[in-house]
Amino acid sequence: MDLMHKWTDLYIEAGCDEVGRGCLSGPVVAAAVILDDSFEQNLVNDSKKLTFKTRMELDSYIKDNVKNYAIAELPPSFIDEHNILNASIHAMHRALDQLTIIPELILVDGNKFHPYNYIPHQCIIKGDSKVLSIAAASILAKNYRDKLMIELHEDHPEYSWNTNFGYATKAHQEALIKFGPTKHHRQSFRLKYD
Repeated sequence: MDLMHKWTDLYIEAGCDEVGRGCLSGPVVAAAVILDDSFEQNLVNDSKKLTFKTRMELDSYIKDNVKNYAIAELPPSFIDEHNILNASIHAMHRALDQLTIIPELILVDGNKFHPYNYIPHQCIIKGDSKVLSIAAASILAKNYRDKLMIELHEDHPEYSWNTNFGYATKAHQEALIKFGPTKHHRQSFRLKYD
């Protein structure tokens, strides 16, 4: 099924998505994407439905063929202080801050968002599998975060972040019991394995 190219034809739209909400470690990352009218669907879809290889191949295609994009991250310390929902929304705001084209409508994956600079927004449940700009944002955010977690893995190989990317796999939680949390872990999350 093809994703919607535009939610409406009236406005410059920015699709927003975040990744890493459910992780025990690493930042939350958000991306904002403004599509070009000629942007082709290609294989772009919800990042969760794509293989690692396909996502990475799409990365440069998206960056080279959209009008504008931006990526932002917020660290575990921010998540611990403000909670993961607020951190996720703030990361989307940070990505929107970096766009050089000002959107007239913000399309957000999910059902929660805080108003941004008086620009109207539309929350769309499962937006990353419905709207092309949100799907593109989901891919850029996921790729950015996965690469970051693979780099962090080199300093902390015991947590297997190169394969679990900070999510609560059994191996990750067992490593937490054995080695304790790092500065990259979210202290406000339940870090015990039982």
